[in-house]
Amino acid sequence: MSDIKRLQPAVRYSEGSVHAGTVYLAGQVAVGGGTTIEAQTTEVLASIDALLAQAGSSKSRILMAQIYLADMADYAGLNAVWDRWVDKSSTPSRATVAARLAKPEWKVEIVVTAAL
Repeated sequence: MSDIKRLQPAVRYSEGSVHAGTVYLAGQVAVGGGTTIEAQTTEVLASIDALLAQAGSSKSRILMAQIYLADMADYAGLNAVWDRWVDKSSTPSRATVAARLAKPEWKVEIVVTAAL
């Protein structure tokens, strides 16, 4: 497995994996206590930025984003933060779906795949 790099490995999962020029991030959620969709989305996107940097990539290299919302009523708030954050010259493919998240306080979870 020397050709696979793990980012922040733990017992259950790693925050990301790098293989064959591609970065796969685990689902990122807000753990900082923010209660609004805007606060949680901002925190999640900052985590994504940090993990991509650790892997040697950036948001301009994101290939696909999968967004899970606990409540689709938060879609506009998510998009307001996303639109300020996303690299306008390199917008990735994206899917947004409603899903029950692992903890009731979580409003959003984002998974990204990026090129190195």
